[in-house]
Amino acid sequence: MKDVSRPTDSPLLNSQTPSIRTFELKDECGINNLPNQIMAKAISDGFVFNILCVGETACGKSSLLDSLFNTRLDSTPSTHENTRVYLRKNTYDLFEREIRLKLTVVETAGFGDQINKDDSFKIIGDFIDEQYQTYLDEELKIKRNLSNYHDTRIHVCLYFISPTGHSLKALDLVTMKHLDSKVNIIPIIAKSDTISKNELQRFKQNILNELNLAGVKIYRFPTDDETLAEENLKANNLLPLAVVGSNETVKVGNQYVRARQYPWGIVQVENESHCDFKKLRESLIEKNMLDLIETTHSKHYEIFRRNRLTELGLNDNIDGKPLSISDTLD
Repeated sequence: MKDVSRPTDSPLLNSQTPSIRTFELKDECGINNLPNQIMAKAISDGFVFNILCVGETACGKSSLLDSLFNTRLDSTPSTHENTRVYLRKNTYDLFEREIRLKLTVVETAGFGDQINKDDSFKIIGDFIDEQYQTYLDEELKIKRNLSNYHDTRIHVCLYFISPTGHSLKALDLVTMKHLDSKVNIIPIIAKSDTISKNELQRFKQNILNELNLAGVKIYRFPTDDETLAEENLKANNLLPLAVVGSNETVKVGNQYVRARQYPWGIVQVENESHCDFKKLRESLIEKNMLDLIETTHSKHYEIFRRNRLTELGLNDNIDGKPLSISDTLD
């Protein structure tokens, strides 16, 4: 047993008494079952994950998502005839064993097709902010219901970079710079099988150099958890991830695999020697989905919330003194 002193500024407590006493219980009382209760409630409630896919028309956004979730999500093909950028939103209930995931996919349509691209990124940023504002409105209600609230905040932006093999387009840099404080950005090179391996490595390095020069902050898979550190470090070293998606299956040996077939050979989607798709799915879904959700709330939403409340004249302190509710009402 040990005491841990805890200072307090509350006038309701005797300053001599606050402390935490630690006991190792000899007999179980049931608190060790709390993780099981949390797990049971989480399974009952289900999970929510919202993905934003930004990229030019026909860069493979839909086929990559189909490959990521091993299913055929309904999607309408885009054309290059759009006169403006708009967003398409679809929500799906996915079930894997007893786990339910409510997946919302928001895709850009017409991105990069216009001659004047000045406002292309603004539409995307405004949409992200709208989701934050909706959540903040619910949070500030006197009678709020966040436990049953369907969270529409975007948890990750998969930014599809066209495989030019040279450098980022100006629109890509401007868009990612506009979004990096609003959302977790994971840059990926789309249809990476269209350029050679040597070109791909140079292209990756060029992209990283340009992002650094422009001060664009991309999402890095966390390495503070020792159980994930090694694999996440490998994923970070592969950024931007070079991916290939496909809705077709091809027989390779004795099994059918997702692949793209060419006259010169087969590119297997999940073959790590062919592309980084498997590492993307592993890092995005299997290992770091929860971190993406938590980072959205604790970092990006918090930035938005703080800015909006400041605009409304609500600050944490006045003249260096903590601000209370009674001060605000007065």
